[in-house]
Amino acid sequence: MDKLEVFGARKLKGSVRISGSKNAALPILAASILSNQKIILKNLPNVKDIETMIKLLESIGSVIKYSKKKNSVIIKNKNKLKTFASYNLVKTMRAGILVLGPMLARYGNAKVSTPGGCSIGVRPIDIHLKSLAKLGVNYKIVDGYVYAHSKKKLKGAKIRFPKISVGATENLIIASSMAAGTTVLSNCAIEPEIKDLVNFINCIGGKIKWIGKRTLRIHGVNYFKENEYSIMPDRIEAGTYLIAAAVTEGDLKILGINPNIIKTEIDILKKIGLKIKTEKEIIKILGNKNIKNINLKTSPYPGFPTDLQAQLMVLLCKSKKISIISEEIFENRFMHVAELNRMGAKIKTKGNKAFIEGNTNFRAAELMATDLRASVSLILAALTAKGKTTINRIYHLDRGYEQIEKKLRKIGANIRRVS
Repeated sequence: MDKLEVFGARKLKGSVRISGSKNAALPILAASILSNQKIILKNLPNVKDIETMIKLLESIGSVIKYSKKKNSVIIKNKNKLKTFASYNLVKTMRAGILVLGPMLARYGNAKVSTPGGCSIGVRPIDIHLKSLAKLGVNYKIVDGYVYAHSKKKLKGAKIRFPKISVGATENLIIASSMAAGTTVLSNCAIEPEIKDLVNFINCIGGKIKWIGKRTLRIHGVNYFKENEYSIMPDRIEAGTYLIAAAVTEGDLKILGINPNIIKTEIDILKKIGLKIKTEKEIIKILGNKNIKNINLKTSPYPGFPTDLQAQLMVLLCKSKKISIISEEIFENRFMHVAELNRMGAKIKTKGNKAFIEGNTNFRAAELMATDLRASVSLILAALTAKGKTTINRIYHLDRGYEQIEKKLRKIGANIRRVS
Protein backbone atom coordinates (compact mmCIF):
# COMPACT_ATOMS: atom_id res chain seq x y z
CA MET A 1 0.00 0.00 0.00
CA ASP A 2 1.38 3.41 -0.98
CA LYS A 3 2.44 6.01 1.55
CA LEU A 4 3.86 9.51 1.42
CA GLU A 5 7.10 10.71 2.92
CA VAL A 6 7.28 14.44 3.59
CA PHE A 7 10.50 16.18 4.58
CA GLY A 8 9.90 19.61 6.18
CA ALA A 9 10.23 22.43 6.85
CA ARG A 10 10.17 24.42 3.62
CA LYS A 11 8.40 27.52 2.36
CA LEU A 12 6.29 26.96 -0.73
CA LYS A 13 7.06 29.38 -3.57
CA GLY A 14 6.03 29.67 -7.21
CA SER A 15 2.74 28.96 -8.96
CA VAL A 16 0.27 26.10 -9.07
CA ARG A 17 -2.52 25.52 -11.57
CA ILE A 18 -5.85 24.26 -10.27
CA SER A 19 -7.39 21.11 -11.76
CA GLY A 20 -11.01 20.52 -12.69
CA SER A 21 -13.47 20.06 -9.86
CA LYS A 22 -14.12 16.51 -8.68
CA ASN A 23 -17.32 17.59 -6.94
CA ALA A 24 -18.63 19.17 -10.15
CA ALA A 25 -17.48 16.42 -12.50
CA LEU A 26 -19.13 13.55 -10.62
CA PRO A 27 -22.77 14.76 -10.87
CA ILE A 28 -22.17 15.90 -14.46
CA LEU A 29 -20.90 12.42 -15.36
CA ALA A 30 -24.00 10.95 -13.71
CA ALA A 31 -26.22 13.38 -15.65
CA SER A 32 -24.72 12.14 -18.93
CA ILE A 33 -26.99 9.08 -18.50
CA LEU A 34 -29.90 11.34 -19.54
CA SER A 35 -28.65 11.63 -23.11
CA ASN A 36 -28.39 9.18 -26.01
CA GLN A 37 -26.19 11.63 -27.89
CA LYS A 38 -22.40 12.10 -27.78
CA ILE A 39 -21.24 14.07 -24.75
CA ILE A 40 -17.70 15.45 -24.49
CA LEU A 41 -16.46 16.58 -21.09
CA LYS A 42 -13.20 18.50 -20.70
CA ASN A 43 -11.07 19.58 -17.72
CA LEU A 44 -11.82 16.40 -15.77
CA PRO A 45 -9.48 15.93 -12.80
CA ASN A 46 -7.36 12.80 -12.97
CA VAL A 47 -8.41 11.36 -9.60
CA LYS A 48 -9.67 8.01 -8.37
CA ASP A 49 -13.31 9.05 -7.88
CA ILE A 50 -13.55 10.07 -11.54
CA GLU A 51 -12.14 6.70 -12.63
CA THR A 52 -14.66 4.95 -10.40
CA MET A 53 -17.60 6.92 -11.82
CA ILE A 54 -16.43 6.18 -15.36
CA LYS A 55 -16.24 2.45 -14.51
CA LEU A 56 -19.75 2.70 -13.07
CA LEU A 57 -21.05 4.27 -16.30
CA GLU A 58 -19.29 1.61 -18.36
CA SER A 59 -20.82 -1.12 -16.19
CA ILE A 60 -24.32 0.05 -17.16
CA GLY A 61 -23.50 0.20 -20.87
CA SER A 62 -22.06 3.64 -21.61
CA VAL A 63 -19.37 3.61 -24.31
CA ILE A 64 -16.60 5.82 -23.01
CA LYS A 65 -13.29 7.05 -24.38
CA TYR A 66 -11.29 8.44 -21.48
CA SER A 67 -8.04 10.35 -21.98
CA LYS A 68 -6.12 11.03 -18.78
CA LYS A 69 -3.51 13.00 -20.71
CA LYS A 70 -6.13 15.35 -22.14
CA ASN A 71 -8.30 15.30 -19.00
CA SER A 72 -11.29 14.61 -21.21
CA VAL A 73 -13.94 11.98 -21.84
CA ILE A 74 -16.27 11.14 -24.74
CA ILE A 75 -19.51 9.41 -23.70
CA LYS A 76 -22.01 7.65 -25.98
CA ASN A 77 -25.25 6.13 -24.66
CA LYS A 78 -26.98 5.12 -27.90
CA ASN A 79 -27.93 1.64 -26.70
CA LYS A 80 -30.34 1.07 -23.81
CA LEU A 81 -28.44 1.22 -20.53
CA LYS A 82 -28.71 -1.12 -17.58
CA THR A 83 -30.31 0.29 -14.45
CA PHE A 84 -28.15 -1.47 -11.86
CA ALA A 85 -25.31 0.17 -9.92
CA SER A 86 -23.42 -2.42 -7.90
CA TYR A 87 -22.04 -2.09 -4.39
CA ASN A 88 -18.52 -2.85 -5.63
CA LEU A 89 -18.47 0.43 -7.57
CA VAL A 90 -20.61 2.64 -5.35
CA LYS A 91 -19.02 1.65 -2.02
CA THR A 92 -15.96 3.91 -2.36
CA MET A 93 -17.70 7.17 -3.22
CA ARG A 94 -20.73 9.05 -2.07
CA ALA A 95 -21.52 10.32 -5.58
CA GLY A 96 -22.55 6.85 -6.77
CA ILE A 97 -26.09 7.54 -5.56
CA LEU A 98 -26.36 10.28 -8.21
CA VAL A 99 -27.02 7.72 -10.95
CA LEU A 100 -30.39 7.04 -9.30
CA GLY A 101 -32.04 10.23 -10.60
CA PRO A 102 -31.07 9.90 -14.27
CA MET A 103 -31.90 6.17 -14.38
CA LEU A 104 -35.40 6.89 -13.08
CA ALA A 105 -35.82 9.87 -15.40
CA ARG A 106 -34.85 7.96 -18.53
CA TYR A 107 -36.02 4.40 -17.80
CA GLY A 108 -38.41 4.57 -14.85
CA ASN A 109 -36.57 2.06 -12.69
CA ALA A 110 -33.26 1.60 -10.90
CA LYS A 111 -31.43 -0.65 -8.47
CA VAL A 112 -28.61 1.30 -6.85
CA SER A 113 -26.39 0.41 -3.90
CA THR A 114 -26.55 2.76 -0.95
CA PRO A 115 -23.37 4.87 -1.07
CA GLY A 116 -20.00 4.74 0.64
CA GLY A 117 -17.07 7.19 0.66
CA CYS A 118 -15.13 8.72 3.53
CA SER A 119 -16.13 7.78 7.08
CA ILE A 120 -17.02 11.30 8.13
CA GLY A 121 -20.66 10.83 9.06
CA VAL A 122 -23.88 8.96 8.43
CA ARG A 123 -24.97 11.01 5.39
CA PRO A 124 -28.40 9.40 4.88
CA ILE A 125 -30.19 9.46 1.53
CA ASP A 126 -33.71 9.89 2.91
CA ILE A 127 -34.02 13.42 1.49
CA HIS A 128 -33.13 12.07 -1.98
CA LEU A 129 -35.74 9.32 -1.78
CA LYS A 130 -38.59 11.31 -0.23
CA SER A 131 -38.08 14.07 -2.79
CA LEU A 132 -38.02 11.59 -5.71
CA ALA A 133 -41.27 10.13 -4.36
CA LYS A 134 -42.93 13.50 -5.02
CA LEU A 135 -42.05 13.05 -8.71
CA GLY A 136 -43.90 9.72 -8.69
CA VAL A 137 -41.17 7.29 -7.60
CA ASN A 138 -41.90 4.25 -5.41
CA TYR A 139 -38.95 2.82 -3.53
CA LYS A 140 -37.75 0.38 -0.91
CA ILE A 141 -34.35 -0.47 0.54
CA VAL A 142 -33.44 -4.16 0.69
CA ASP A 143 -30.03 -5.62 1.60
CA GLY A 144 -28.27 -2.29 1.09
CA TYR A 145 -29.83 -1.54 -2.30
CA VAL A 146 -32.39 1.06 -3.28
CA TYR A 147 -35.07 -0.48 -5.50
CA ALA A 148 -36.94 2.34 -7.19
CA HIS A 149 -39.47 2.59 -10.01
CA SER A 150 -42.23 4.77 -11.38
CA LYS A 151 -45.40 3.43 -12.99
CA LYS A 152 -45.48 6.34 -15.41
CA LYS A 153 -43.06 9.01 -16.61
CA LEU A 154 -41.79 11.17 -13.74
CA LYS A 155 -44.11 14.11 -13.19
CA GLY A 156 -43.06 17.61 -12.18
CA ALA A 157 -43.90 18.83 -8.67
CA LYS A 158 -43.19 21.55 -6.16
CA ILE A 159 -40.58 20.27 -3.74
CA ARG A 160 -39.06 22.03 -0.77
CA PHE A 161 -36.06 20.29 0.73
CA PRO A 162 -36.42 20.00 4.55
CA LYS A 163 -32.77 21.00 4.88
CA ILE A 164 -30.02 22.01 2.50
CA SER A 165 -28.50 18.93 0.87
CA VAL A 166 -25.98 19.03 -1.97
CA GLY A 167 -26.56 15.45 -3.08
CA ALA A 168 -30.35 15.60 -2.93
CA THR A 169 -30.35 18.89 -4.86
CA GLU A 170 -28.18 17.33 -7.57
CA ASN A 171 -30.25 14.14 -7.83
CA LEU A 172 -33.53 16.06 -8.09
CA ILE A 173 -32.16 18.51 -10.67
CA ILE A 174 -31.07 15.60 -12.86
CA ALA A 175 -34.29 13.60 -12.40
CA SER A 176 -36.56 16.63 -12.95
CA SER A 177 -34.81 17.49 -16.21
CA MET A 178 -36.86 14.82 -18.01
CA ALA A 179 -39.99 14.87 -15.83
CA ALA A 180 -43.28 15.78 -17.49
CA GLY A 181 -44.28 19.38 -16.85
CA THR A 182 -42.60 21.79 -14.47
CA THR A 183 -40.71 21.15 -11.24
CA VAL A 184 -39.91 23.85 -8.69
CA LEU A 185 -37.16 23.00 -6.20
CA SER A 186 -36.77 25.28 -3.19
CA ASN A 187 -34.28 25.41 -0.32
CA CYS A 188 -31.67 24.10 -2.77
CA ALA A 189 -27.97 23.90 -2.11
CA ILE A 190 -26.26 26.60 -4.20
CA GLU A 191 -22.65 25.43 -4.28
CA PRO A 192 -20.80 26.48 -7.47
CA GLU A 193 -20.64 22.79 -8.42
CA ILE A 194 -24.44 22.65 -8.47
CA LYS A 195 -24.56 25.72 -10.71
CA ASP A 196 -22.03 23.96 -12.96
CA LEU A 197 -24.38 20.96 -13.15
CA VAL A 198 -27.28 23.25 -14.12
CA ASN A 199 -25.11 24.92 -16.77
CA PHE A 200 -24.15 21.53 -18.20
CA ILE A 201 -27.74 20.27 -18.43
CA ASN A 202 -28.81 23.53 -20.08
CA CYS A 203 -25.85 23.19 -22.46
CA ILE A 204 -27.22 19.86 -23.76
CA GLY A 205 -30.79 21.13 -24.06
CA GLY A 206 -32.23 21.30 -20.56
CA LYS A 207 -34.57 24.06 -19.44
CA ILE A 208 -33.51 25.04 -15.93
CA LYS A 209 -33.62 28.52 -14.44
CA TRP A 210 -32.79 30.02 -11.07
CA ILE A 211 -35.84 32.03 -9.96
CA GLY A 212 -34.57 32.81 -6.47
CA LYS A 213 -31.42 32.49 -4.40
CA ARG A 214 -32.24 28.86 -3.51
CA THR A 215 -35.08 28.14 -5.93
CA LEU A 216 -34.99 26.43 -9.33
CA ARG A 217 -37.66 26.06 -11.99
CA ILE A 218 -37.17 23.07 -14.28
CA HIS A 219 -39.21 22.39 -17.42
CA GLY A 220 -38.79 18.74 -18.33
CA VAL A 221 -37.61 17.84 -21.84
CA ASN A 222 -37.85 14.56 -23.77
CA TYR A 223 -34.35 14.39 -25.20
CA PHE A 224 -30.92 16.01 -25.02
CA LYS A 225 -28.56 17.08 -27.77
CA GLU A 226 -24.88 16.41 -28.49
CA ASN A 227 -22.47 18.93 -27.01
CA GLU A 228 -19.21 19.44 -25.15
CA TYR A 229 -18.64 21.05 -21.79
CA SER A 230 -15.65 22.11 -19.67
CA ILE A 231 -15.76 21.32 -15.94
CA MET A 232 -15.22 24.23 -13.54
CA PRO A 233 -11.97 24.45 -11.49
CA ASP A 234 -11.76 22.84 -8.06
CA ARG A 235 -12.34 25.46 -5.36
CA ILE A 236 -11.40 23.03 -2.58
CA GLU A 237 -8.06 22.29 -4.20
CA ALA A 238 -7.50 26.05 -4.58
CA GLY A 239 -8.33 26.62 -0.91
CA THR A 240 -5.99 23.80 0.09
CA TYR A 241 -3.03 25.37 -1.74
CA LEU A 242 -3.83 28.79 -0.30
CA ILE A 243 -3.64 27.29 3.19
CA ALA A 244 -0.48 25.37 2.24
CA ALA A 245 1.19 28.67 1.36
CA ALA A 246 -0.06 30.24 4.57
CA VAL A 247 1.04 27.45 6.88
CA THR A 248 4.57 27.34 5.37
CA GLU A 249 4.87 31.15 5.31
CA GLY A 250 5.30 30.86 1.56
CA ASP A 251 4.70 33.03 -1.48
CA LEU A 252 2.34 31.38 -3.93
CA LYS A 253 0.34 32.20 -7.05
CA ILE A 254 -2.81 30.13 -7.62
CA LEU A 255 -3.74 29.94 -11.32
CA GLY A 256 -6.93 29.07 -13.16
CA ILE A 257 -9.52 29.83 -10.47
CA ASN A 258 -12.16 32.54 -10.24
CA PRO A 259 -11.54 34.22 -6.85
CA ASN A 260 -15.26 35.00 -6.51
CA ILE A 261 -16.19 31.36 -5.90
CA ILE A 262 -13.92 31.19 -2.83
CA LYS A 263 -14.58 34.68 -1.54
CA THR A 264 -15.54 33.44 1.94
CA GLU A 265 -12.31 31.47 2.28
CA ILE A 266 -10.21 34.40 1.05
CA ASP A 267 -11.94 36.81 3.44
CA ILE A 268 -11.28 34.49 6.39
CA LEU A 269 -7.62 34.06 5.47
CA LYS A 270 -7.27 37.84 5.23
CA LYS A 271 -8.99 38.21 8.59
CA ILE A 272 -6.46 35.95 10.30
CA GLY A 273 -3.50 37.82 8.85
CA LEU A 274 -2.70 36.66 5.31
CA LYS A 275 -1.89 39.06 2.49
CA ILE A 276 -3.92 38.09 -0.56
CA LYS A 277 -4.36 39.81 -3.92
CA THR A 278 -6.76 38.67 -6.61
CA GLU A 279 -6.95 39.13 -10.36
CA LYS A 280 -9.30 37.66 -12.98
CA GLU A 281 -8.22 34.02 -12.58
CA ILE A 282 -5.22 34.45 -10.28
CA ILE A 283 -4.86 34.55 -6.50
CA LYS A 284 -1.58 35.66 -4.92
CA ILE A 285 -0.92 34.84 -1.28
CA LEU A 286 1.99 35.82 0.97
CA GLY A 287 2.35 34.00 4.28
CA ASN A 288 3.61 35.37 7.57
CA LYS A 289 4.25 34.28 11.15
CA ASN A 290 1.48 36.30 12.74
CA ILE A 291 -1.66 34.19 12.44
CA LYS A 292 -4.66 35.52 14.36
CA ASN A 293 -7.14 33.29 16.14
CA ILE A 294 -10.72 32.97 14.95
CA ASN A 295 -14.04 31.34 15.83
CA LEU A 296 -15.96 29.97 12.86
CA LYS A 297 -18.40 27.28 11.82
CA THR A 298 -18.73 25.26 8.65
CA SER A 299 -21.96 25.81 6.74
CA PRO A 300 -23.48 25.35 3.28
CA TYR A 301 -22.26 27.64 0.50
CA PRO A 302 -21.59 30.55 0.63
CA GLY A 303 -20.42 29.71 4.16
CA PHE A 304 -17.05 28.20 5.05
CA PRO A 305 -16.86 24.69 3.48
CA THR A 306 -16.57 21.57 5.59
CA ASP A 307 -14.10 20.28 2.97
CA LEU A 308 -11.56 22.90 4.11
CA GLN A 309 -12.13 22.55 7.84
CA ALA A 310 -9.23 20.13 8.46
CA GLN A 311 -6.79 22.22 6.42
CA LEU A 312 -7.72 25.45 8.20
CA MET A 313 -7.31 23.73 11.56
CA VAL A 314 -3.64 23.09 10.73
CA LEU A 315 -3.14 26.80 10.04
CA LEU A 316 -4.92 27.82 13.25
CA CYS A 317 -2.45 25.65 15.17
CA LYS A 318 0.03 28.43 14.31
CA SER A 319 -2.10 31.14 15.96
CA LYS A 320 -1.00 32.68 19.25
CA LYS A 321 -4.40 32.22 20.92
CA ILE A 322 -7.24 29.70 21.09
CA SER A 323 -9.44 29.25 18.02
CA ILE A 324 -12.75 27.38 17.83
CA ILE A 325 -14.15 25.53 14.84
CA SER A 326 -17.74 24.27 14.92
CA GLU A 327 -18.43 21.48 12.41
CA GLU A 328 -22.06 21.91 11.36
CA ILE A 329 -22.18 19.61 8.31
CA PHE A 330 -20.82 16.19 9.34
CA GLU A 331 -20.85 14.70 12.82
CA ASN A 332 -17.63 12.73 12.52
CA ARG A 333 -15.16 15.03 10.82
CA PHE A 334 -12.53 15.52 13.52
CA MET A 335 -10.66 12.24 13.00
CA HIS A 336 -7.57 14.15 11.89
CA VAL A 337 -7.32 15.76 15.34
CA ALA A 338 -5.70 12.73 16.99
CA GLU A 339 -3.00 12.59 14.31
CA LEU A 340 -2.32 16.34 14.50
CA ASN A 341 -1.99 16.04 18.28
CA ARG A 342 0.59 13.29 17.76
CA MET A 343 2.57 15.88 15.80
CA GLY A 344 2.48 18.33 18.70
CA ALA A 345 -0.83 20.15 18.20
CA LYS A 346 -2.94 21.00 21.22
CA ILE A 347 -6.51 20.43 20.06
CA LYS A 348 -9.47 19.29 22.15
CA THR A 349 -12.88 18.35 20.81
CA LYS A 350 -16.26 18.48 22.50
CA GLY A 351 -19.25 17.46 20.45
CA ASN A 352 -19.10 19.32 17.16
CA LYS A 353 -16.53 21.85 18.39
CA ALA A 354 -12.74 21.77 18.18
CA PHE A 355 -10.69 24.02 20.44
CA ILE A 356 -7.28 24.76 18.92
CA GLU A 357 -4.82 26.11 21.47
CA GLY A 358 -2.25 27.40 18.99
CA ASN A 359 1.49 28.07 19.38
CA THR A 360 2.24 24.71 17.76
CA ASN A 361 5.59 23.67 16.34
CA PHE A 362 4.72 20.51 14.46
CA ARG A 363 6.96 17.46 14.93
CA ALA A 364 7.59 14.80 12.30
CA ALA A 365 5.80 11.52 12.96
CA GLU A 366 4.34 8.41 11.35
CA LEU A 367 0.66 9.07 10.64
CA MET A 368 -2.52 7.36 9.45
CA ALA A 369 -4.91 9.15 7.08
CA THR A 370 -8.61 8.63 7.82
CA ASP A 371 -10.41 10.42 4.99
CA LEU A 372 -9.79 12.58 1.92
CA ARG A 373 -9.49 16.03 3.52
CA ALA A 374 -7.84 14.67 6.67
CA SER A 375 -5.13 13.20 4.43
CA VAL A 376 -4.20 16.55 2.95
CA SER A 377 -4.31 18.27 6.35
CA LEU A 378 -1.59 15.88 7.53
CA ILE A 379 0.53 16.83 4.51
CA LEU A 380 0.13 20.52 5.39
CA ALA A 381 1.28 19.89 8.95
CA ALA A 382 4.17 17.74 7.72
CA LEU A 383 5.36 20.53 5.41
CA THR A 384 6.15 22.63 8.50
CA ALA A 385 7.70 19.86 10.61
CA LYS A 386 11.44 19.27 10.63
CA GLY A 387 12.45 15.74 9.67
CA LYS A 388 10.55 12.97 7.87
CA THR A 389 6.83 12.49 8.30
CA THR A 390 5.28 9.31 6.88
CA ILE A 391 1.58 9.31 5.98
CA ASN A 392 -0.06 5.93 5.51
CA ARG A 393 -3.35 4.98 3.77
CA ILE A 394 -3.10 7.73 1.19
CA TYR A 395 -5.61 6.02 -1.10
CA HIS A 396 -8.06 8.50 0.43
CA LEU A 397 -5.93 11.33 -0.94
CA ASP A 398 -5.90 9.89 -4.45
CA ARG A 399 -9.70 10.13 -4.57
CA GLY A 400 -9.68 13.91 -4.78
CA TYR A 401 -6.29 15.57 -5.46
CA GLU A 402 -4.69 15.37 -8.88
CA GLN A 403 -0.91 14.84 -8.93
CA ILE A 404 -0.52 16.39 -5.50
CA GLU A 405 3.09 15.28 -5.00
CA LYS A 406 4.10 16.62 -8.41
CA LYS A 407 2.37 19.96 -7.81
CA LEU A 408 3.88 20.31 -4.34
CA ARG A 409 7.39 19.42 -5.54
CA LYS A 410 7.09 22.05 -8.25
CA ILE A 411 6.56 24.74 -5.59
CA GLY A 412 9.35 23.60 -3.30
CA ALA A 413 8.08 20.72 -1.15
CA ASN A 414 10.25 17.68 -0.50
CA ILE A 415 7.70 14.91 -0.84
CA ARG A 416 7.72 11.45 -2.38
CA ARG A 417 5.43 8.46 -2.76
CA VAL A 418 6.69 5.10 -1.55
CA SER A 419 5.05 1.83 -2.59
